[in-house]
Amino acid sequence: QVHIVESGGGLVQPGGSLRLSCTASGISESAYSMGWYRQAPGAQRELVATVTSSGRTIYGDSVKGRITADGDNAKKTVYLQMNSLKPEDTAVYYCHLSYRGNYWGQGTQVTVSS
Repeated sequence: QVHIVESGGGLVQPGGSLRLSCTASGISESAYSMGWYRQAPGAQRELVATVTSSGRTIYGDSVKGRITADGDNAKKTVYLQMNSLKPEDTAVYYCHLSYRGNYWGQGTQVTVSS
């Protein structure tokens, strides 16, 4: 059974940094992709970044240059390093796993505010 655990959200001041992590279990193959989406109040869910097990990373247009995603295949974990955070980065961040289907984490709140 596939299970996803997210961690690392919280409150941060503008210009600050946060690191999110997402770990999946129950994956029996090496071919998968994991990443992060976010959804602000009243907005659609959008891609932040996704990392394939082959090492390719795709970023959403709104975060390029400020956010770095990297994966650890051995740990089935993807990390999201967010720097120079802005109030508009405030959202619920969801981990997404593509592995024989789509799986979502429960979401972790990121609030950027002074």
